[in-house]
Amino acid sequence: MFLVRKISARIFSSAAYLTLCVLGWKRKTVEANLDHVSHGNWGKKFDSRGLYKQMLKNLTRHVGELLFRFETYKNLPEDCKAYPCEKDGEIFELAEGAGAVIEKMRQGGIFLTAHYGNYEASGAWLCSLGVPLKASFIPLKPEWLNRHIYNRVRSVKGRPYSLSARSPREFLCQLDGKAPDCNGQRQLFCLLADQDSRISSASKGIFLGQSAKINPLPDFLLRHRPDTPVFFCWIEEIDENAAGGKKRRILHGVEANKTDLPQGRGNCQSIVDGPYRQWLEERIAENPALWYGWTHRRFRSIHPEIYR
Repeated sequence: MFLVRKISARIFSSAAYLTLCVLGWKRKTVEANLDHVSHGNWGKKFDSRGLYKQMLKNLTRHVGELLFRFETYKNLPEDCKAYPCEKDGEIFELAEGAGAVIEKMRQGGIFLTAHYGNYEASGAWLCSLGVPLKASFIPLKPEWLNRHIYNRVRSVKGRPYSLSARSPREFLCQLDGKAPDCNGQRQLFCLLADQDSRISSASKGIFLGQSAKINPLPDFLLRHRPDTPVFFCWIEEIDENAAGGKKRRILHGVEANKTDLPQGRGNCQSIVDGPYRQWLEERIAENPALWYGWTHRRFRSIHPEIYR
């Protein structure tokens, strides 16, 4: 059965890639972001045409896996000692030191991630590992699609891990394990923090060498719960040829160093403009075509003119 799902995912990704290329989907936004970053002090320049095509290939491949092969991640072993393991014809591993980090994540905290690589799969994998994940998301429309994503896609072993909170105080309840669905267990609150924040309380920071608005929520949570650990996770993929015939997927996990943080809004220290930015910029430098934030108007709040 997994072979059918694998073939279906490849057919979908190939068709989607060709369609998006013909339509020029988000091409102008990607080019605007790359040009803007090239004039900053990050020190990186990119071939916009080559990066755009490779990014679409990566993106459509990961969407295909989300649609047809997501169950693989939901059924991975909970015991860290069971890795590396083979599942549906591929090898799944934990990076060196990731097991100790996952053990800490099982006690709750903040998990900051980004639109990088197969980021959706990292949430399902962590849930399979017994991490009490709660991922913030904006409800989708129409309502039937939102219900399907909540109850079927973002759900592992009958437990939905999506969270649509209305106020920062509700997120604090998740961290404290006091929300009704926590059963007294501290949750690992997950947030995508790489987008342009367009709310009035957004902080000003730096991203890829340019001024940018950043999400103030992680720093708010840490001001009220300063002892809360912060984690970053991502999945590294090594293709079949480089891995001796079977694709390898390696889950990386690190805990952020919260000492000597830069000053954020109101002279408060900022985890987003410090360790998180450094982590994400390192990932983008390693493989810029895996960061799908190029398709977002990341700098619109400060430089709207670059998207006209």
